[in-house]
Amino acid sequence: MSKIVPTALTIAGSDSSGGAGIQADLKTFAAHQVYGASVIVALTAQNTQGVTAIHAVPAEFVAAQMDAVFADLDVAAVKIGMLATAELIEAVAAGLVRHGARNVVLDPVMVAASGAKLLRDDAIAAMRERLFPLAALITPNLPEAAALLSTTMARSDEAIDEQAAALQAQGAANVLIKGGHGLGDVSSDLLLLSGGARQRFGAPRHPTRNTHGTGCTLSSAIAAGLARGLSLPDAVAGAKTYISAAIAAADQVPVGHGHGPVHHFHHWWDRADGSTS
Repeated sequence: MSKIVPTALTIAGSDSSGGAGIQADLKTFAAHQVYGASVIVALTAQNTQGVTAIHAVPAEFVAAQMDAVFADLDVAAVKIGMLATAELIEAVAAGLVRHGARNVVLDPVMVAASGAKLLRDDAIAAMRERLFPLAALITPNLPEAAALLSTTMARSDEAIDEQAAALQAQGAANVLIKGGHGLGDVSSDLLLLSGGARQRFGAPRHPTRNTHGTGCTLSSAIAAGLARGLSLPDAVAGAKTYISAAIAAADQVPVGHGHGPVHHFHHWWDRADGSTS
């Protein structure tokens, strides 16, 4: 009898250089032995040095993609990434409700690592109102959490705690604020659960500029864990370990002339000495 492989769906934008977005999500699913399906909501002309153009997919075609996937595949988890417009957010939210999507992980992508803006201002309110209530988890980084709350970026654990609670008050059930933009030798993420429990996940910072797609990769790894039946804290812990190792190994696969991608397959690719791990 063949093994049942869980399926996860990514709803996000395409990164033509392969380091973030749909491409990073599918690589991450594969690295976690989860079958990946995709709904593309935008095309980007992008490389490791920046985003030069964005072309949004018509909302009705996004809905058609979702209907096709859910009609045939048993989707155990959904990761949502870049949604550039309020119209796209509405289409995705309606599709999630229509198909009873479960284990939804929302990564509120607003700005690319290069500084390119990926979410229109009028779409922020739509994201809070339409997607927060449907998500099992939202995963903003420090600047995104501040933008969602129209405030300054948190600089202390106490401020991060307060912002996580404020995001919950806006309708998010569980909140993971990622600390990659913080200071210090340790990158610490805060998970605030719906019951009020808090848990921090720390990992050493690694001296590399190749961090393109880290947010996409972390949220996809969490979705993969949920698809495999892990509890939310265990899925977050496993994803944190995975992304930390992927960042540590990023320089082994130099790509482009700017901020290269993390190493999604660090556990399986051959090392320089010919060994594998």
